[in-house]
Amino acid sequence: MIISNATVCDVNGVRRCDLRIEEGLICEIAPQIEGADRLELEGAYLLPSLVDTNVRPRDAQISGVSLQRLALEALRGGVGTAVLLGDTNPSIDNEIVLEFVQNQHHQEEGATLEASVASINTQGGMSNIAILLKKGAVALYVRSSAKNNLFCRIAEYAKMCDVTLFVRAEDESLAQDGVMNEGEVAGSLGLVGISPLSEILHVSRFIELARHYDIRIVFKSIAQPRSLELIGMAKNEGIRVQAEVGLHHLMRSDRACIGFNTAAKIDPPLLCDTKMHALRDALISGKIDMLTLLQHAQSPVNKDHAFAEAAYGSDSISDALSLYYTFLIASDMIDWPTLLSLTCKATAASIGREAGVIREGMRCDMVAFDPTLRRSVENTGSLYHGETLHGAVRMAFVGDRIVTFS
Repeated sequence: MIISNATVCDVNGVRRCDLRIEEGLICEIAPQIEGADRLELEGAYLLPSLVDTNVRPRDAQISGVSLQRLALEALRGGVGTAVLLGDTNPSIDNEIVLEFVQNQHHQEEGATLEASVASINTQGGMSNIAILLKKGAVALYVRSSAKNNLFCRIAEYAKMCDVTLFVRAEDESLAQDGVMNEGEVAGSLGLVGISPLSEILHVSRFIELARHYDIRIVFKSIAQPRSLELIGMAKNEGIRVQAEVGLHHLMRSDRACIGFNTAAKIDPPLLCDTKMHALRDALISGKIDMLTLLQHAQSPVNKDHAFAEAAYGSDSISDALSLYYTFLIASDMIDWPTLLSLTCKATAASIGREAGVIREGMRCDMVAFDPTLRRSVENTGSLYHGETLHGAVRMAFVGDRIVTFS
């Protein structure tokens, strides 16, 4: 098959060319390729599929139905690989749960699902990390509120196995009573706020852990600009730490919570306008290493409560590329190569994979994105419900399969 008149975008730039695909591999890329069996992509971008390493299934529940639904929605949004965080229900802290996830690894019409290990099990001890990594888990995951002696042992395993440690930095003693960002909006709504120190203090703590053990740490869903400053200083010293930021924190402030809008109750919470703009400046200046949609859909039964009792989470993965394009590309905040570095190359590298490029000899893992399409978000679980987005994924190329979206 020949894909013709595609505008190919990857981390190396944008170019107009044809591609020859045989048995799921890219065999030739050239300005023009002659032959029959042609697929015309005039007006569409051909992009590497995204890799999102901060994903939870609906209600964080591991089941065949929830994983199948997640895989389908992810690929519709242009996400070809979705990595589950380990703090699901049941937790990904044993071989049985990991094997179940891996049995759902390749969905016929959906994204590839991978799993990180919940390094601390539900009993409060350390999971059998070495076995789970040997069985195919792609990273270690930990929330930062456990005891230091456990973290030191986990860090030793991360170093021994040469695997990335995903860290959600949060001091539970500072966050446990809060339900949104500490500040003016929380005060006006009469809600208890979460101190920014909850994140910042634990970022500092884990930077020192990374320094001492010389391990790779990706701080998941960083929201505080001060945390980015600390991570940046650590990187300048050669410490192997990186910052992942959610798109929502770049595009929405805590004012989205006004009216007790539970769709805006996410973890970490949305911040004030000033900090939101500071995060945008950090993105433009290259201080953010990775982006995520923070996918964590919740059933209405978990969201239809008073704000304080509603569950955390937002459902956006099926709109992933449309959201990135609308808010970051069409607005000229960043360009395609930068976006793909943040959502493909860096995220894939954190799990020991390569992504973000389209070149000869590679297995097909691409999507065709049409920027001319317009559609309204009809999803009450999304922060962007009722808004019009620019662009949509027309089809995905997964090995020797083509998945078409209406």
